Amino acid sequence: MTAQETHDNVEKALEEIRPFLMSDGGNIKLLSIENFIVKVQLEGACTGCSVNQMTLKNGVEATIKKYAPQIEEVINVA
Repeated sequence: MTAQETHDNVEKALEEIRPFLMSDGGNIKLLSIENFIVKVQLEGACTGCSVNQMTLKNGVEATIKKYAPQIEEVINVA
């Protein structure tokens, strides 16, 4: 899979997740993909949410890996 295909697949995953985050007043932005690590930025209500790390690992990372299985980790860059 090319870098562009990986990027496109990660964006598709984020589009699937975004409505759930937006319904709680938050959002997510893709910052970069480096060495199979996706860097995102949680925005809005997500930044101060006490369960954002759980959401990031169980929701965001799992969905991204469904679209792009080569991704190893998703981290939030504040």
